[in-house]
Amino acid sequence: MSEKQQQHGFKIDDSSRKLKKTEIDFMRLIEQQNLQRVQKLQRQRRNNKLTGLVLGGTVFGIYLYSMFSVKQERFLDDFEEPLKVEKVEQQ
Repeated sequence: MSEKQQQHGFKIDDSSRKLKKTEIDFMRLIEQQNLQRVQKLQRQRRNNKLTGLVLGGTVFGIYLYSMFSVKQERFLDDFEEPLKVEKVEQQ
């Protein structure tokens, strides 16, 4: 074995056996199936990221809207209103 093979831990049979056509065809088939699997997983991963971003943006938007709408509410600012009602009832 060469030094490069020893560094990476490769164990390659140096008998230089020729591969049969069926073995080569099978290797190509497996390689093609693996490529399709990888592409499917990449597409799925991209769609999952996009879905996560959309959901996160929606949640953040609802949160910001809630904070903005609560900030504009004025009905709790006038704490003397119940006293005015009581004074009117007493007269």
